[in-house]
Amino acid sequence: MNVIWRNCICRLRQGKVPHRCQSGVHPVAPLGSRILTDPAKVFEHNMWDHMQWSKEEEDAARKKVEENSATRVAPEEQVKFESDANKYWDTFYQTHKNKFFKNRNWLLREFPEILPVNQNTEERVGESSWDQARSSISRTQGTETHCQESFVSSEPGSRGGSAPNPDLEEYSKGPGKTEPFPGSNATFRILEVGCGAGNSVFPILNTLQNIPGSFLYCCDFASEAVELVKSHESYSEAQCSAFIHDVCDDGLAYPFPDGILDVVLLVFVLSSIHPDRMQAVVHRLSRLLKPGGMLLFRDHGRYDNAQLRFKKGRCLSENFYVRGDGTRAYFFTKGEVRRMFCEAGLHEKQNLVDHRLQVNRKKQVQMHRVWIQGKFQKPSPWTPQSGN
Repeated sequence: MNVIWRNCICRLRQGKVPHRCQSGVHPVAPLGSRILTDPAKVFEHNMWDHMQWSKEEEDAARKKVEENSATRVAPEEQVKFESDANKYWDTFYQTHKNKFFKNRNWLLREFPEILPVNQNTEERVGESSWDQARSSISRTQGTETHCQESFVSSEPGSRGGSAPNPDLEEYSKGPGKTEPFPGSNATFRILEVGCGAGNSVFPILNTLQNIPGSFLYCCDFASEAVELVKSHESYSEAQCSAFIHDVCDDGLAYPFPDGILDVVLLVFVLSSIHPDRMQAVVHRLSRLLKPGGMLLFRDHGRYDNAQLRFKKGRCLSENFYVRGDGTRAYFFTKGEVRRMFCEAGLHEKQNLVDHRLQVNRKKQVQMHRVWIQGKFQKPSPWTPQSGN
């Protein structure tokens, strides 16, 4: 696996592996190339990419959601699931440790922005993906309003740059004294929000360990999860800082200043937060990014099989459910994701619905999986505004 991982990294850094862009056509990507062309062969593989739903299938899914959301959890019970959310996740990790989720070895293929790249490589990748997006925009299905599509300038201070940061200087120097923080000497910084047991942390660390100047922050509001990360044999405080943090608490300080992060990774985390608190969370995370920094997002999509499987009486509010273990899940549309991140001042670089068909060959069962994947960039002060 390490050999495969290193080869993937080399190809990504050389710009040889095209990654998904905002497009209505099938993206070309290592994890998106298995297309079902013959329905008779559906059970030959466990997963098929870029599946198109028939109108009948979509209508059936909508009806199923209407049925399982008709009965809502009592208000007093909902208060408990909100106030004790961290306790439910603590119990989850006490029970499952790091055995429940698989390592996300696909991250670099879908999100090559996790790697620091030189300016020339970054511009080449950015131009390639946006050229493809623009050429295919007339072929996309649906005409949702887009965020500003202007490029972020590659002047000093953009992603991967090292321009002075006022927030960083004030944090470091303070009133007459120096206050270093974890990763203060790094030149490329990543934060994973909701790190869990480290299923993203350690694949990323294994990659960054040979890249000088890189540093990874990771946080979770479940103390049990953070302890699992810190106790892992690959954890090193020289290149990683794991800490307990509730992203819903806007007044809670991070162990680093605003405006210093190159990448924020938000993967299957926002869906566990109450919908009324999501926008504030996205706003707060956007302030952590430096100009040109990227927020990388992947989460549950509307009518995913996981949503259809909920029983009656597990619905908290529209498209928001509670599992049997007390943890919660929301199911997004592409439009909802766009509005949240654009409202936080970020520019949309990618926003797609990932439709896949998962099959259980032993039971001969087919399940539609739906995820939303997006990339949103913090504009630089000198970024030209569309329409000007």
